[in-house]
Amino acid sequence: NWWTVLWRKFVSGLLTICPGLFLGREGPCIQIGACIGQGLAEKVFKLSKEDEHLLLQCGVAAGLSAAFSAPLAGTVFLLEEVTHRFQAKVWVTAFVAAIAADAVTFLFFGAQPCLYLPIKMSLPTGTYPWLIVLGVVVGALAFLFQYFIFNLKWWYRKFTVLPNYYHSILPLLLVIPVGLWNPHILGSSHNFIMYVADTSLHANWLPRLGMMVLFLVLRFFGTMLAYGATVPGGIFMPIFVLGSVIGAIAGIIMIHAGIIPASCYLNIIAISMAAYFGAAEGVPFSAILLVTEMVGTIQQVFPMMLLTFVAYYTSMLLGARPSIYDALRQQMVFEN
Repeated sequence: NWWTVLWRKFVSGLLTICPGLFLGREGPCIQIGACIGQGLAEKVFKLSKEDEHLLLQCGVAAGLSAAFSAPLAGTVFLLEEVTHRFQAKVWVTAFVAAIAADAVTFLFFGAQPCLYLPIKMSLPTGTYPWLIVLGVVVGALAFLFQYFIFNLKWWYRKFTVLPNYYHSILPLLLVIPVGLWNPHILGSSHNFIMYVADTSLHANWLPRLGMMVLFLVLRFFGTMLAYGATVPGGIFMPIFVLGSVIGAIAGIIMIHAGIIPASCYLNIIAISMAAYFGAAEGVPFSAILLVTEMVGTIQQVFPMMLLTFVAYYTSMLLGARPSIYDALRQQMVFEN
């Protein structure tokens, strides 16, 4: 029932995201887009089941495009993660829907990329061997993310103090003390990534490094707590946030080890976001395109591809699933 799902996802998504839970808006946006596609197919165009399914897929691409102002990544995500097929009928119509959604975001929010980072220069080629080392670390952390995601239901079932329908209280309680301590940490969160990327805070690098490690731990377990409670919200932005913090930790270490100049700090954050997302979600192409469109520069594309490939391959060697959503869907079918 597309209408029932649509309005409930809209309202419950706002109730989840606005208090600052560690989940993103892209999950509800994708689902709302799919519902709109299905509704138009049923009520307006009176399409066949096959074309109804196609319009629903277009809604997926449009929803992701609207969430991140990234029409190309929205279309590729549909092909890479949802349909697993590259058919002209699908990608052309989905791309048109994604462009239309992006045009609406331009009208309301302007043409600036949603996560613009002022990257001014490329990474020196001498740092590329170190990117392989970083890729292995990022891939291992991505595998750890998948491991926790797939075991959340089991851990929550062991928590019998509260009934299942009260589990959503737990992540809401977590954000209260965290928000009172440092409100920058809360939310999906674009603002938090910009806070992490602030290069003016590097004067005392060792305390800054310790703070980033603390941020990584808090965001990781906060995301797991929120996602396991099955409240409506996406894991795209939480994964990007974790990737940005990993990049910040690596960037601070590499700067003070003399591996990269301080001006390349933002480069490491951007490419780490793509690598962690690509390895954790199992969508390396979508990750590279999404970060490129969100950040608004192609200065870091080659090192981004290198780091993402190494991270993705490392996570697969450790036993990560090639598609996190297929695995979660199979888990839901098995449990039902």
